[in-house]
Amino acid sequence: MSDIRYYTEEGLQKLKEELHQLRTVERPKISQQIADARDKGDLSENAEYDAAKEAQGHLEAKIAKMEELVANARLIDESQIDNSKAFILSKVKIKNLGNNAELEYTLVAENEANLAAKKISVDSPIGKSLLGKAVGDVVEVKIPAGVAKFEIVEISR
Repeated sequence: MSDIRYYTEEGLQKLKEELHQLRTVERPKISQQIADARDKGDLSENAEYDAAKEAQGHLEAKIAKMEELVANARLIDESQIDNSKAFILSKVKIKNLGNNAELEYTLVAENEANLAAKKISVDSPIGKSLLGKAVGDVVEVKIPAGVAKFEIVEISR
């Protein structure tokens, strides 16, 4: 079963650029390290060669994982987003009912999450609890200190 993930145009482009960087820059760099280490002689006691081969294995695994992400990526059509409920790419203003603090987050795919930019993953505890909810709904989120209650104040794009 494929693991379909949804991305904004910007997020998918960033993923593709990172994959291109790994293929065109990092892969040749590691190949050169292996060649340099091989030229130093006896491979059975060559720590540089072993390290370079191990790094190559990690890189190839990362490239394979990213290729799978790109293959299973689906682009989100922002014009089709319904603002009556919270979905991916919705900007959601919530009020913490414990301390009345208001917070505003944009719900994004996991790889696009950036707390400093107020973008939280739909896979995070808060993100999961907000999905499919409407303005006025109260959601409960398990946090290390117990359970926090948030009221959805506004949903926009």
